[in-house]
Amino acid sequence: MMLSIGQWALISIFSHFLFVYFTWRVLISINIDPIIRKGRVTEARILMFFLAVAVGSGVSRFFLDILQWSGELVYLF
Repeated sequence: MMLSIGQWALISIFSHFLFVYFTWRVLISINIDPIIRKGRVTEARILMFFLAVAVGSGVSRFFLDILQWSGELVYLF
């Protein structure tokens, strides 16, 4: 798969946003109310956002690596 640098950058940005969004949706579906102190909802949401970015970008990087490596398999033979 031969993509220009710009195309690869666009795919990477889209992939990161997509997986961060998916991770965010999964995290907000988890009931964390029992472990949140009263008055600390904003801090809990910020923590969940940071977790979503960390996990989502890691999953996106894995997805992009597999995509790139599968495109490079043609050079094996």
